[in-house]
Amino acid sequence: MPLLTITDLSVARAGLPILSALSFCVDHGEALVLRGPNGIGKTTLLRTIAGLQPALAGEMSLAAESMAYAGHSDGLKATLSVVENLRFWADIYATKDIAPALAQMNLDALADRAAHSLSAGQKRRLGLARLLVTGRPIWVLDEPTVSLDQASVQLFAEAIRSHLAQGGAALMATHIDLGLPEARVLDLGPYRADPLAPTGGSAGAFDEAFL
Repeated sequence: MPLLTITDLSVARAGLPILSALSFCVDHGEALVLRGPNGIGKTTLLRTIAGLQPALAGEMSLAAESMAYAGHSDGLKATLSVVENLRFWADIYATKDIAPALAQMNLDALADRAAHSLSAGQKRRLGLARLLVTGRPIWVLDEPTVSLDQASVQLFAEAIRSHLAQGGAALMATHIDLGLPEARVLDLGPYRADPLAPTGGSAGAFDEAFL
């Protein structure tokens, strides 16, 4: 069974349908990159899959508590240190060892720095390091490399590659090449919806709760 299966999914923004009849799956060890022009609905789709808004129609199938979502916000506690932020999230997800996350995102030297004192790129690395302590197999990522320099992009690409090698999966919207030639690409252009089409009364069906 794939880790994530999407069937005939339709999503809306501001009450208007923007993507419709979208079907795909992501299995163990796979990365899928969403592509399309600005405004086509990449963020809306990822927010719907993450359970932050209802679907207009369609189904999503995945195991309970198997997904970790990283959106535009880094989700940091400003007054906590780098280590304290990661320990906070490790406690939330009932995981213990944060050392690999610190090392993998090159945060060891910043371990005792308060989050509010970090640069934009450092904050982004810390926000993405949260994924490494969730213990969840499906990563859903919306423009994860914003504010990252090229070296940090490569660090994150290696983190994704390691996650895939351990049987995880990644669903991403990104405009840049992460250096993951093994990733599949899904062009959302063919799924652009008619905004004047009736939306119907269904909000879609969720097989499992996953937040």
